[in-house]
Amino acid sequence: MQKISIVYITLNEERNIGRSLEVTSLLTDDIVVLDSGSTDRTEEICRSYPNVSFHSTVWKGYSETKNQANTLAKYDYILSLDADEIPSKELIKSIREKLVNNNLEGAYYMNRLTNYCGSWIRHCGWYPDSKIRLWNRNEGKWDGDLHEKIVFSVLTNISFLKGDILHYSYYNVNEHLKQFDRYTTIGAQIAFEKGKKASVGKLIFSAPVKFFKDYIIKLGFLDGYAGFQVSKMSAFASYLKYAKLRDLHRLQKSQEK
Repeated sequence: MQKISIVYITLNEERNIGRSLEVTSLLTDDIVVLDSGSTDRTEEICRSYPNVSFHSTVWKGYSETKNQANTLAKYDYILSLDADEIPSKELIKSIREKLVNNNLEGAYYMNRLTNYCGSWIRHCGWYPDSKIRLWNRNEGKWDGDLHEKIVFSVLTNISFLKGDILHYSYYNVNEHLKQFDRYTTIGAQIAFEKGKKASVGKLIFSAPVKFFKDYIIKLGFLDGYAGFQVSKMSAFASYLKYAKLRDLHRLQKSQEK
């Protein structure tokens, strides 16, 4: 029977990590948690599971920290999860079938279903949100500063696994606001470093276009009020990224004078 390691990176995840470990502990005898300075009960919760090895590090960015965590795993095949993610029953069954039949090869992507403030979002462009999360660490590594992804160093066959990663994203709107404020700051900085600019047109029209696309074209209205809220917040985030990008260029010009 083949075996996999399950790998997490964490920071103050006492609210989520136990729920995820309850499920993933059924899949492997090797779970790695690499923590970046939690001050809550994250470490205590993780160490209460006998198959979890808990490690600490300084934060190096998403990709570099995840790659470091993968080096601590016992097995070459990695299932990478966030603390607020849980494999569904169907996904666990799909993975187990591969392990029992010893036919785990290449890499695997799966769908991610997000729970937003208590509601499952199946539209708005949030689903199926396919992610490669199961692969051989010798064949690929994480890359990217914001929306990191697996980049393979060899030709790798990528297959689909049935079942969802259940993602418990935001418990309230305030959490969403804090998160996209941070993400739009990072996104604007990345765009600025690449020499991109935000025209007045993008600043004015990016939000309404984004809302129309997510709420109407991508059927966000079928998710009820939660779909409206997600579409509205995504639209605001689009505007905010361009506004922050313009601020960076304005600051640069003022410093050059």
